[in-house]
Amino acid sequence: MSEKIEKVYYERGTNELREKSMRAQKLVKAFNDCDPEEGQEKERLIRELFGSVGEGSSIEHNFHCDLGYNIHVGRNFYAGYNCTILDMAEVRIGDDCMIAPNVGIYTAGHNIGPKDRNKSGYGIPITIGNNVWIGGHCAILPGISIGDNSILAAGSIVTKDVPANTIVAGNPAKVLKHITEE
Repeated sequence: MSEKIEKVYYERGTNELREKSMRAQKLVKAFNDCDPEEGQEKERLIRELFGSVGEGSSIEHNFHCDLGYNIHVGRNFYAGYNCTILDMAEVRIGDDCMIAPNVGIYTAGHNIGPKDRNKSGYGIPITIGNNVWIGGHCAILPGISIGDNSILAAGSIVTKDVPANTIVAGNPAKVLKHITEE
């Protein structure tokens, strides 16, 4: 489904990364501190934080991300409570997607060798198609592509690409069913 995707490498502790992270942390804190009735302010903050945001998007309290500007969401995007998106590489989410509470979308990874594990890392982009439903407590790992109209059952750990029109579940997530019009 996905082509060979290049890793985006980064050095931990650099001034550039620290500045980018601080920008995101300030916007995330302001977003999470908003009164629930401050819908326009929450939308403004997300539009400033993310790379792009479609109309009708909504994110619940306690959202977290690394940089923010690598996140692109389509129309009618919804993320439930405690959503975490580690966006050291791009995360592209299509239109009409729903994310249940406590979901993690992780582009970031680290070296396996202990010597340099804490010094640097990498990110591999994640792409989520249109009309995807991600159940609570799912984890989506680096480099994953999720096809249109798919469902990730609650608690799934997604380690491989998900074809369009399928339901996946488990750890690691496996195809349970193909979705048809019926």
